[in-house]
Amino acid sequence: MTDGRDRTSALYPIDWIVLVYCLGTALIIALLGRPLGSYVDEILFYISVAGLVALIVRYTDEKRGRLQALLRVGYPAMLMTLFYRMTGGQMFLLFDRFYDGQLAAFEKSLLGFNPTLLIDAHLPNVWVTEVLSLCYFSYYFLLLAFLIPVFIRKDYEIIKEFSAAAALTFFVSYTLFWLYPVEGPRWHFAAEYINSVDGPVFRRLVEFVINNAAVRGGAMPSSHTGVALVVMMFCFRYYRPFGWLLVPLVTGLALGTVWGRFHYASDVVVGALIAILSVWWVWKYWGRTTAPEWVKREVNEMRTQDVS
Repeated sequence: MTDGRDRTSALYPIDWIVLVYCLGTALIIALLGRPLGSYVDEILFYISVAGLVALIVRYTDEKRGRLQALLRVGYPAMLMTLFYRMTGGQMFLLFDRFYDGQLAAFEKSLLGFNPTLLIDAHLPNVWVTEVLSLCYFSYYFLLLAFLIPVFIRKDYEIIKEFSAAAALTFFVSYTLFWLYPVEGPRWHFAAEYINSVDGPVFRRLVEFVINNAAVRGGAMPSSHTGVALVVMMFCFRYYRPFGWLLVPLVTGLALGTVWGRFHYASDVVVGALIAILSVWWVWKYWGRTTAPEWVKREVNEMRTQDVS
């Protein structure tokens, strides 16, 4: 049995990612935040979370029962909403305005039109909005829908691997929020829309969540699209049938972010690229050595068949 001293030297990649993000962000805020007094809550939050992670690493072990396993491998997912909410207070850490005009001009120069205005001018049947809103709303359950069955199966190594890729996607996105502040088309083009985006059920649910929990700004990139894509990629690698089921849902979610006026098309593309690079990095430098034994056996069998 490993003691606590041994466990402190066995930080998982996800632990390093969270610690580096917390301490790095706290340091950046301390250096750039002015007046510094207005950023006390953010600095204390990141330092406190770093301390909490250190305690979890020191005193929990997934081999010592389900409760400790839940805390040890599940804490990153429990913290992501708090990390997101904290970005609202650091949106203007570097700049004092949003750059939607610049981004909208870029898309128009590239495409010849602004996608959000084109959609507004040709809004079809309300049920198209409902279907895309359903896909978008599914994001709020997607992480749990993936993590709970994997946890029940005790595929803890997959959870660690997934958490690293998802955290990278989240944290790169959250950093870009303040490096390039964008509030989204629903704010920037509010005076130019001629139609409303309506739906009887899921559109209203999406609006309720957005109006009560979303941070104004942080549209670039679309972390919704990025993390949904991470889930789909992991399903394809480890639970392939579910990956195919997620293809239309994730596609609808990505389209729904633009259709619902929450993101520009550029946000979706950048969010997807961040997700792909994050997953690639994790699989290349970590996943090959930490995959569960049943996955390693399948890979070895495939290699044997290829050789023969």
